[in-house]
Amino acid sequence: MVTTNKVDVLLVGSGVMSATLGALLGHLDDSLSMLMVERLPSVAAESTDAWNNAGTGHAGYCELNYTPLDAAGKIAINRALSINAAFEVSLQFWSYMVESGALPAPHNFINPTPHLSFVWGDDDVKFLRQRYDLLKKHHLFKDMEFSDDFATLASWMPLVMQGRDAKQKVAATRVQYGSDVDFGSLTRSFVSHLQQKDNFKLKLNYEVKQLKQLNNGRWQVTIQQLSTKKTQVIDAGFVFLGAGGGALKLLQKSGVPESHGYGGFPVSGQWLVCNNPEVIKYHHTKVYGKAALGAPPMSVPHLDLRMINGELALLFGPYAGFTTKFLNEGSYLDLIKSVKPGNIQPMLKVSRHNTDLTRYLITEALKNRTSKIAVLRQFYPQAQKADWHLENAGKRVQIIKKCDVKGGKLEFGTELVSAQDGSIAALLGASPGASVAVNAMMEVVERCFNTKLQTSAWQAKMKALVPSYGLSLTENAALAAEIRQRTLNTLKLNTL
Repeated sequence: MVTTNKVDVLLVGSGVMSATLGALLGHLDDSLSMLMVERLPSVAAESTDAWNNAGTGHAGYCELNYTPLDAAGKIAINRALSINAAFEVSLQFWSYMVESGALPAPHNFINPTPHLSFVWGDDDVKFLRQRYDLLKKHHLFKDMEFSDDFATLASWMPLVMQGRDAKQKVAATRVQYGSDVDFGSLTRSFVSHLQQKDNFKLKLNYEVKQLKQLNNGRWQVTIQQLSTKKTQVIDAGFVFLGAGGGALKLLQKSGVPESHGYGGFPVSGQWLVCNNPEVIKYHHTKVYGKAALGAPPMSVPHLDLRMINGELALLFGPYAGFTTKFLNEGSYLDLIKSVKPGNIQPMLKVSRHNTDLTRYLITEALKNRTSKIAVLRQFYPQAQKADWHLENAGKRVQIIKKCDVKGGKLEFGTELVSAQDGSIAALLGASPGASVAVNAMMEVVERCFNTKLQTSAWQAKMKALVPSYGLSLTENAALAAEIRQRTLNTLKLNTL
């Protein structure tokens, strides 16, 4: 039996992106009717789940891949600045939600965890010092510290320095008020808050089968309950595809011209997880290193203290691998089925120009546990094999798009794709992902609800939700300092 439900907003996927957009729209206009559809039996169980997500509040403090060398051999810091400012937007929105009671006490989803970058060897120590000198000059990074003193580093990160040759050339930078975010818990809190409203509904175990735009501009979306195979038709004014690795397939089903040319390159991963509480209690930071040559951003090695569902965890990795699945709960045919006439050329070109990456991923996938422990010992020299076990990480689908120069380009960031009429939008890509969800979803509002956003009511509400809205945190030092003081206090990130 087919029934038709009419809603203003259809959110496909129950991850951090959909939940953030739902929370934003719900506060901007509480009259909007919303439906969230999720193919799994629980919320935030795919890419947003804590074990499938980095958990780092990505702010550019410790991630060296956000400050690459440019063509002239100079360190480029613009991406680190923009990511830092975008994360500050997330902190502002979360602060508002905590203050308003829409989110629980901060420790339930975010905790202060210093962010460190750690390198060894003459060339990398020189790079880190130059990076520090450049970033330290900017007000967003004014609190960053640098040291190449062995004793100082031992106080910053005891596990990393235990058993290390004191003659080894090492260095690190540190920002004390870095954060660890349990995006799964955050997302479930958002959805629980939305469920308290009469005009929000959640359907679990439902999959989107068809999307068709009607002549009136609205969308006719057919969903199927996976257990009974019964279908329903949703009449939606706006559709957001926040389905992680599944967003590309759904965007292709929509048939909008803007979807043409996009492809996906899936990457899998694994963590080494510590099972020794005595080891865990000596590590209190996130320590990031440099990625191996040719490695994707998601595989930047780090020794990482996490709070997952209220329990401390110590992880190392992730170890990237090759896969053809777009989701943990996906199909091995996902990659093949994503090839369409409109994207086959850029996908073939990317395959041709990225053989080193493919070779690297396959090599990583074939490494055994002993080889992975050897990599861990570069960070933690005294690591014992018996103290660590392997856990699967999530899948990430990197963006492939058309490129005038090479015919196809592989990108590791996130990209918002929306129809010209603003009736449908999708978020593709992976890094820095969940950390900048608020900034990304504000862009959805700007593109797809622009008429309403121009009203004084929406403008005032947006400024309340994100006080820096419409202003530049990278250019306005006084505003950035004021905003940061508020968010650090509200979210209890300055309590170390």
